[in-house]
Amino acid sequence: MWRGVLAILRKDLRIEWRTKESLAGFVVLGVLLVVIFSVALDPAPADAPRLAPSVLWAAFVFTGLLGIQRGFVLERENDCLGGVLASPIDPATLYLGKLATNIVLLAVMQALVVPLVGVLLHAQLGTVLPALLLVLFLGNLGFASLATLFAAMTVRARAREVMLPVLLLPLLVPVLIGGVKATEAVLRGGFGAAAGALGVLVAFDAIFVVAGVLLFEQVIRD
Repeated sequence: MWRGVLAILRKDLRIEWRTKESLAGFVVLGVLLVVIFSVALDPAPADAPRLAPSVLWAAFVFTGLLGIQRGFVLERENDCLGGVLASPIDPATLYLGKLATNIVLLAVMQALVVPLVGVLLHAQLGTVLPALLLVLFLGNLGFASLATLFAAMTVRARAREVMLPVLLLPLLVPVLIGGVKATEAVLRGGFGAAAGALGVLVAFDAIFVVAGVLLFEQVIRD
């Protein structure tokens, strides 16, 4: 199973390295959103760090909605999706491979966006970086697990760009609240302050990943 997951991950990352379509959209939109939020809110230096969690997660969500569906759209447009489904790869393996790809793309975007937020909003990130990286990974896992499932569900729809946010955002509320609260707690006090919010994120991640593995076959073949 894991060999299949790695094969899907390598294939998607190789395609992304050649085209750079999803990655370019992730990075450009993420940077633009952070700059726009920072300029529009224009907080005082003393108040700016309190806005960092909200700005970070708003940028992550809107950027992710744009980029995550792109992987399925490319395979749909090039008639590759049918070939992948006809291969001996289990649908759960395909789901986990796509999930891993989306987590990697989100992480690359965040590697540029998070330091930018630290600079623009005067947030001290260096001392809490390990805890912040854990929060980002758990948030990425929860977000990508649902987004990958719903991107596969809506890829055949004509209005997929509209349907994906409408279907996905209500279910993402627990992850977003947990991500914002955990980031806020980490910026205030590190691991100890964020223990409760991290537990919420872990619980929802487990639920969403298991649901994605179980439901992906019905979603992708219907």
